[in-house]
Amino acid sequence: MAPVVGIVEDNKKIRDLIQRYLDMQDELSCPVAVDSVEEMQEYLEEHPAPDVILMDIQLPGMSGIKGISLIKEEYEDVDIIMLTIYHDSHKIFNALRAGASGYLLKHTSLPEIKESILKLVDGGAPMSPQIARKVINHFQENAPKKNTDSDLTPREHDIVNGLVDGLSYKMIADRYDISIDTVRAHIRNIYKKLHVNSKAEVIAKSLKGEI
Repeated sequence: MAPVVGIVEDNKKIRDLIQRYLDMQDELSCPVAVDSVEEMQEYLEEHPAPDVILMDIQLPGMSGIKGISLIKEEYEDVDIIMLTIYHDSHKIFNALRAGASGYLLKHTSLPEIKESILKLVDGGAPMSPQIARKVINHFQENAPKKNTDSDLTPREHDIVNGLVDGLSYKMIADRYDISIDTVRAHIRNIYKKLHVNSKAEVIAKSLKGEI
């Protein structure tokens, strides 16, 4: 079944354009596009949750960052990609800490948005190149005291290495000859042990040498 995408974007022109494009793709469907977190919450009360939500930050009513926390609290399996004009470190990291699985800037092309959604569904953590550089630079410049006591098992270290190498869950499973469900279980344990909410944070911690 094709992954289902939802959109929270208050600019009607952008919202309609992205929805039409995604809904035309064989690999995706996009049945819902609304202009606020509150409207998405109302939709979720009556309909199955989408697999992925594209969400702006500056919205009427509740902010997109606050919306991540509320939606993830109720629908933990929903992946959220921020799609926004904002590229300052404060907003990027607030979004990632809240549980965003990706962060794209609004100049991202429609084919790139589609590809990012498919990568995310396949276990990736899509980011615009400018955002990825900021993530790495931020952690390098603001590295806390090195933590060598993360208590990850050897297999969990293998999984982290797979994420850093950009592998999807399926590719990690193939590399280590384990099932995708086992990979997902390890990922959940890694999040708990490292006190993070996203693959991006795991990768950043590994690049800093904190794992």
